[in-house]
Amino acid sequence: MSVRKSPPPPTGAATALTKRARVSAEEDEEDPNAMTMTVASSGEGQRKNALIRTIKRTSGLEAPIVSLTGAHGGEITACKFDPSGQRLAACSVDRSISLWNTFPPHANYGILPNVHKQAVLDIAFSLDSEVIYSGGADGMLVATDLTTGDRIARYPAHYGPLNSVAVTISGGRELVLTGGDDGVARVFDLSLDTKEPVAEFDDGRDCPVTAVEWSADGNQCFVGGVDNEVKVWDLRTVKVLYTLLGHTDTIASLALSPSGHHLATYSLDSALIIYDVRPFSSDPMRVYRSLTGAPAGFEQALIRVAWSKHDNGQRIAVGGGDRTVTVWEVETGKVLYKLPGHKGTVTGVAFHPREPIILTGSKDTNMLLGELDATDYQ
Repeated sequence: MSVRKSPPPPTGAATALTKRARVSAEEDEEDPNAMTMTVASSGEGQRKNALIRTIKRTSGLEAPIVSLTGAHGGEITACKFDPSGQRLAACSVDRSISLWNTFPPHANYGILPNVHKQAVLDIAFSLDSEVIYSGGADGMLVATDLTTGDRIARYPAHYGPLNSVAVTISGGRELVLTGGDDGVARVFDLSLDTKEPVAEFDDGRDCPVTAVEWSADGNQCFVGGVDNEVKVWDLRTVKVLYTLLGHTDTIASLALSPSGHHLATYSLDSALIIYDVRPFSSDPMRVYRSLTGAPAGFEQALIRVAWSKHDNGQRIAVGGGDRTVTVWEVETGKVLYKLPGHKGTVTGVAFHPREPIILTGSKDTNMLLGELDATDYQ
C-alpha cells in the first residue's frame, strides 16, 4: 500500500467547494454549526450592506460539498464507507483502490495499486473495517489488509468478470458473496483453509450475474442478472425460494434496507423497484414502491443504489447517466434531490452510516462528499 504523508500531494486532493467563511464571535456563541457566507457585496467598504446567508450545517465535513480528486486515472466503478464511517474507499478501472479519511482534512492517505490484473469492478469492507474485499474483471476475489496493505487472500472466484461483492455475518462467520459473468453466485468463507466456495448458486441458465446482496439474517442471497430477474436463494438448502419480477432490463444493483424488510433494485430500464422481502408478504409480487427519475443512460454501466442509514432508511439514492444523483423519500416516492456536480455517469453511491452525508463516484474519475439536509435561514 502506498501511504500518503501529510499534507497529501496534488495527485489525490480533497477540495472544499464551499469554504467556511469567517463567523463573528457573537454568531459562534449562538450556533457553532452555522456557517455565514457573503452572497453579494459591492465592496469591502459596503460589507455591512451585503446580503448575508447563513447555512445550517448538519455534518462533520469541512464544507457542505467536498471534492475528492486526483487519485484515479480511470473511471470509478464503486465507492463505499467503512462500517465505522471514519474512512471510505473507491475502486476504478485503473486497477487500483484509493483510501480516504471521511472527515477533515479528507486526506487520500493510501493507494492500493494493481490489486487486480484488470479493472476493479466492486468493493466491500469487512464488518470490522480491517479488510477490504474486491472483485475484478479478471474474475478474482481479493482480500487486502487495510493496516499493512498486504494481500491476505486471492480466490479464482469466477470465469469472467466478477461484477458484485457483498459481505455478511452468518452463523458467527463472515461470508463473502460474489456474482459474475459465468452466471453463478458463490459464497466464500475466508477463515477456512480452502479456496473452494462454501455454497454455489447456479440455476443452469448460464445468465451473467450482475448484482448480489445478503438478507439481514445472512440466510438468504439475492441474485440479479441480465435476465431482468432477482432470485432469492436459501443458503442452507441452496434452492430458489422465490423470484422477484418487474424489471425489463438487466439488474444493475441491489441494496437491502437498514431494517432488512425491503430490497431496492435498480435496472438498466431506469426503474428503481423496492420489494417487500419479509417472510410473509400480502402482495404476491412483493412490490412496495416503484420509483422513476434516474435515467440509466446508454453506457450500460452497473449504477449503484443505496439506502440512507442515519435515518433508518427513510431515503434512497441512485446514480444516473444524466450525471446526477437522484434521492427519493421512500414513504412518499417524492424526489427530494437531484444532485449535480459530476461530468460523467454517476456509478457509485453510498450513505454515511451515522451522519447525513452522501458519497458519489463517477466515470469522470472523481468523487463528491455531500451534506444533506443543510438549510438556509435568515
